[in-house]
Amino acid sequence: MSIQNKPTGFSKYFIWLVALILLASGAFLFINGIRLIMVGGSWYFALMGIAMLFSSITLFMFKPIGAVVYGIAYALTIIWALIEVGLQFWPLFSRLAVFGGFAMLVAFAYPALILAKRREKSSGGYKLGGIIAVCLVIALGLMFTEHNTIYNSIQVQKNTLAAKDAPTDWQQYANTTKGTRFSGADQITKENINQLEVAWTYRTGYFPQSNGSGAEDQNTPLQINDTVYLCTANNVVIAIDADAGTEKWTYDPKTSVPNWQRCRGLAYHADSSNQKPSEPIELTPNATLTSACSSRIIMNTLDARLVAIDAQTGQLCDTFGDNGIVDLKKNMGDIPPGYYTITSAPLVADDVIVVGGRVADNFSVGEPGGVIRAFDVHTGQLVWAWDPGNPSITDVPPPGETYTRGTVNVWTTMAYDPDLDLIYAPTGNATPDFFGGLRTKYDDEYNSSIVALDRKTGQIRWSFRTAHHDLWDYDLPAQPLLYDIPDGNGGVQKAIIQTTKSGEIFMLDRATGTPLAKVEERPVPQGDVKGEYYAPTQPFSVEMPSIGNETLTEADMWGATPFDQLLCRIDFVGSEYQGLFTPPGMSKTLQYPGSLGGMNWGSVAVDPQTNIMYVNDMRIGLTNWMIPRADIPANASGIEMGIVPQTGTPFGAMRLRFMSPVGVPCQKPPYGTMTAIDLKSKQIVWQKPLGTVMDTGVFGIAMHMPIPIGMPTIGGPMTTKSGLVFFAATQDFYLRAFDSATGEEIWKARLPVGSQGTPMTYISPKTGKQYIVISAGGARQSPERGDYVIAYALPDKH
Repeated sequence: MSIQNKPTGFSKYFIWLVALILLASGAFLFINGIRLIMVGGSWYFALMGIAMLFSSITLFMFKPIGAVVYGIAYALTIIWALIEVGLQFWPLFSRLAVFGGFAMLVAFAYPALILAKRREKSSGGYKLGGIIAVCLVIALGLMFTEHNTIYNSIQVQKNTLAAKDAPTDWQQYANTTKGTRFSGADQITKENINQLEVAWTYRTGYFPQSNGSGAEDQNTPLQINDTVYLCTANNVVIAIDADAGTEKWTYDPKTSVPNWQRCRGLAYHADSSNQKPSEPIELTPNATLTSACSSRIIMNTLDARLVAIDAQTGQLCDTFGDNGIVDLKKNMGDIPPGYYTITSAPLVADDVIVVGGRVADNFSVGEPGGVIRAFDVHTGQLVWAWDPGNPSITDVPPPGETYTRGTVNVWTTMAYDPDLDLIYAPTGNATPDFFGGLRTKYDDEYNSSIVALDRKTGQIRWSFRTAHHDLWDYDLPAQPLLYDIPDGNGGVQKAIIQTTKSGEIFMLDRATGTPLAKVEERPVPQGDVKGEYYAPTQPFSVEMPSIGNETLTEADMWGATPFDQLLCRIDFVGSEYQGLFTPPGMSKTLQYPGSLGGMNWGSVAVDPQTNIMYVNDMRIGLTNWMIPRADIPANASGIEMGIVPQTGTPFGAMRLRFMSPVGVPCQKPPYGTMTAIDLKSKQIVWQKPLGTVMDTGVFGIAMHMPIPIGMPTIGGPMTTKSGLVFFAATQDFYLRAFDSATGEEIWKARLPVGSQGTPMTYISPKTGKQYIVISAGGARQSPERGDYVIAYALPDKH
């Protein structure tokens, strides 16, 4: 009969430590693994928990069998992981790395167990532990390389650009009213971009604090002649010398709203014979427009005012509206503070200013309406109105009435085609978003639609709906791209390309609204909420790439560790989910993509030389469900997440991000990408993850490691004639430049804080120097805030 000897000294305490780790981990896996089995999920975690508990108990007893059992369990885990996810790096890392670390500890403990059991030395455990350690080091190293990339070999033919298609200033929010975000500036190239340096930094003095007010810096500046114009999140307009970065003037409208404070951009108009807004003004260097308000900056404010400012002096244009201001609250009815705010740049279309407005989603029915209005750019007089709830109202409502309450609205920036003289309005939903049982026929006709309006009259030429009876807040957030696609026969297809929160991209004929890329109506899941009705089908853009909206499975669940992955699996399997357009129900329902997208307000950029469009996305799900009216707390607001009241309907709704307990999205990476799409072939040229965990991580704590996992992005890209794509709106604090042909990151600059803005560029008419400008006020999920506007340029030649 052999006598079991006990290890002594360090070996004893090391084995106890390993046993304690396995005990705690095994108990967690077993308990929650049973929960997963009970909702119909995988048995793996409960079984692994049992193996770890057995190993722990036997290790406490200093029996080698505990190490052997864990080794067998880990070997089976490797097989299980390969069967479930194949050779995908991040899913394998989540399943194997932590358990691999435990295996290394068990292997290092094994020689002491053998010595105590048999009184003989064995170095096999040290060798195996060393091998595992090397594998873990390799895996850790692979974390710092890009995964989930796509590269396709597509023949790209370069087009010759006309001067009007390659402006070198930045006169409108997207550089042109067609939403191109393309610049003809080409001094900064792939070859010299590494020489870029900070040319100037301007501090606005306003730090947007996202402390419940929703204040965010999401600005894209303008540049006209020798001046850069920008707005802060509280609507202060600032004019800066384009070369020196010094302040020329400021205008403060003194806005005050309780939430959702942001100003994404401004608009510009200059008096010029036969001048079209999408064409650059031809001025010689140092020339100026001297007449009062002959050039004017247009801004709509958070508290619903339309303002015209002399671009030269910063003074209000007193012939516009009431001493420079038009009150957009007129004829709107009652507007509680924060219920009607305008955050996106207005559109200047020839001689009219076109504005929509953001309403406070999900507070109640009967909120302010989503009327679109056009005002004379010189006088501020109303030219026309499109009331989505009452087509007969084409200017002001009849006496005693208001624009229709609670209609669909346009909260993003619209686009304008000067040749067709059409304005393109991407609509949202009639509030509330998640219960539509009380919506009107007009709400359903125009929700989540592209509506083409005649610039002169505001009459509808055509409309196209991207989601029927939208119950997901899949409103159209992005300015459309208007682009002429070569047809291969010497002509072009006049296209409008619209990105969506649902991850679909629609390509239509912008003269007629007819799809240029095939759209199919497909059956979608149906719900059972009392009083609700459901669209039997939804449109899918089957000939354009879908981005980040694949149907998830349990195997797609992910976590920084197997433990939070397990909790995500329980959440996923326990939720109602049947893929895209699963409607919210009375029990927990998963929506993927969530209400942030997919693609959001950052919109796209295009290179007209190659017909390639660049679009960034985010991949964050949402869990939601209906809550009976009697159970809604009195203080429910849900400005971001939580319970939204939806007053006036039978139900409120709960909204929660589909995240693990440590603050990581529950599905596998990436969580944000940049995709290059050839508009001729409608194929992806390349796709790559965007952003690292340098400045964020689990529990929101910065990991300070450049791991390119691909983080949620908000903001937009910008591209240049020299073959560069610039982007800044990741969760880390960088402005990056990519090779537009391959997606290779070829330059990045560290920012003092993160950015949610879209980069812009211009060539100074004074010095002939090209600048890249970015506004940096803080990344969306970071507490670090700033007030920076930074310009980069090549060094002067001496």
